[in-house]
Amino acid sequence: MIDMLSEDMYQENILEHFRNPHNYGSLSGYSAADREVNPLCGDIIEMQVIIEKDRIREIKFSGKGCAISQAAASMLTDEVRGKTVKEAMMMEKQDITKMLGVEISAARQKCAFLGLKVLKICLSKA
Repeated sequence: MIDMLSEDMYQENILEHFRNPHNYGSLSGYSAADREVNPLCGDIIEMQVIIEKDRIREIKFSGKGCAISQAAASMLTDEVRGKTVKEAMMMEKQDITKMLGVEISAARQKCAFLGLKVLKICLSKA
């Protein structure tokens, strides 16, 4: 019963981030930006970051797609704001899985990790 309750809470967390994404929108005067598309399902994530003194001062994302891709991007932007570029670049797929709190099937992994891919490309341009 506890495992089911825990899984339901995580699923609700995903739906909450999907319905009310954090850090959604665009930035002016950003340091770097990137946009990627998952060709398998059409999910789109665009991120913009403002870097000051090697720290992510501000980050925004926009896009469209499934609940997993959009919630993962929302959670990721919450997680990396205030971190150094190096700390953010060290984020890995298992960090996203942990944030989402559910097992990600092979078919949904590209959706879940699209935001991380965009973030790393974006930061490499900064």
